[in-house]
Amino acid sequence: SDTEFWDKMQEEWEELARRNWLTENEQAQMPSSVSPHDKGYYFHTDNPYKDYPNAFEEGLKKSREGDLPNAAWQVLGTTQAENENEQAAIVSLQRCLELHPHNLVALMSLAVSLTNTGMRQDACEALLHWLRHNPKYKHLLKGKTQLNGSPGSQRRINLLPETRELFLEGVRNNCDSVDPDLQTGLGVLFNLSGEFNKAVEAFNAALSVRPQDYLLWNRLGATLANGDRSQEAVEAYTKALELQPGFIRSRYNLGISCINLGAHREAASNFLTALSLQRKSRSHQLSHQVMSGNIWAALRIAISMMDQPELFQAANIGDLDLLMKAFHLDI
Repeated sequence: SDTEFWDKMQEEWEELARRNWLTENEQAQMPSSVSPHDKGYYFHTDNPYKDYPNAFEEGLKKSREGDLPNAAWQVLGTTQAENENEQAAIVSLQRCLELHPHNLVALMSLAVSLTNTGMRQDACEALLHWLRHNPKYKHLLKGKTQLNGSPGSQRRINLLPETRELFLEGVRNNCDSVDPDLQTGLGVLFNLSGEFNKAVEAFNAALSVRPQDYLLWNRLGATLANGDRSQEAVEAYTKALELQPGFIRSRYNLGISCINLGAHREAASNFLTALSLQRKSRSHQLSHQVMSGNIWAALRIAISMMDQPELFQAANIGDLDLLMKAFHLDI
């Protein structure tokens, strides 16, 4: 069941903390009493690219070359989210917005990452900024004095209902066309309010315009999974991976849905593939590897349900090569 799965994830979280897989800063951000399911994962917050010279230009170059983790600021932020390094994504996107406050792509990406880490109010603030800086929709905020105040004053009110209503008003004003970005924001807001069927409708509307957008397929899959529609989620994740085979976030999400469906071997194979992709795509300029602790945690859960203690021990010590061989996967 979902409850059993997240209880196991909580146990894994506490084990990671005991084994010092987290930095002191990460432990300060999330007390061990807080469930990762409620607040999102903080396993990998150190941004290995913070001192990398010419990061933005290098990010654009590396993105064109298809080397996802060697990207910077906007490109680094969006690709780190794809690579299941959510906190690195948030840091990078916030830095991008310090330099380019009107960057609509970065604002929408930040809203998604903040939603994934359970930061509801911050996600709403990012979506309000997206409206405010979008020439097509900034008029929606006229007269909304509460929503035009400073972030500090905004934090005294629940931004979700009014932000959602503004996005709905934007959709109503676009009655003759579909704006996939507006629908994406609406889908995020419906996820925040737990209205998953409405969020599915919003993402499907966005996909009607952008059927080749692998990020949208992944967001649709995550929403279906949140609404206990795991089989449909698998289909959406599979579509995302058809479009972008190296999409680590979707590979990880597919593994989670496989666990929920009782397909533990398939889940483990997906987690191993995700970890292998992360290892292969590490920066050649930086010595350390970047592999997400939450993927390892999910892998251990999947293997623990397969009754193969020798494989669990390999997962427990992080022996990726042994596990790849055991599952007949290419290293």
